[in-house]
Amino acid sequence: MVDWFTECGVETVVMESTSVYWIPIFELLDARGFTVFLVNARDAKHVPGRKTDVSDAQWLQRLHSFGLLRASFQPKGQIAELRAYVRQRERLLEYAASHIQHMQKALTAMNLQLHHVVADITGATGLRIIRAILAGERDPEALACLRHYSCHSSAETIAKALTGSYRADPYTPAHPGSS
Repeated sequence: MVDWFTECGVETVVMESTSVYWIPIFELLDARGFTVFLVNARDAKHVPGRKTDVSDAQWLQRLHSFGLLRASFQPKGQIAELRAYVRQRERLLEYAASHIQHMQKALTAMNLQLHHVVADITGATGLRIIRAILAGERDPEALACLRHYSCHSSAETIAKALTGSYRADPYTPAHPGSS
């Protein structure tokens, strides 16, 4: 495709940034010296006129020839690398937050109110207690003794919050018919 564009005398290329499919083509065109306008699909749809999937490429070319499309910012070199790392970090943090919510839901389903007595269930105290529960410890006093010295809640308060209905599957009621 890149060779054919070169043979045809194409100098600029417009493409929509849909998912990740545009990335390898963009990089090939950019490396060969084409001016590549990467446009947000929403921007092209907001311009008045008729547009269908069949005529999408022709529509983008026409809008571009009239100067109606604005290229998205594409950083180069180290800035692009840094941007990729920052975006990956954001995704990992989002995933972590989702998993923490699943942990809290499982604890709440067993009537364990750990999140009410420790500031962060993934902090020192929270993780010590969760790891002990996963290892089979069920005694609230023994679990409360795992609190970190800097935890604001007392061992007694933590023990009360850890008196619940421990079971392997926290989403199944402890007794048939109970909710």
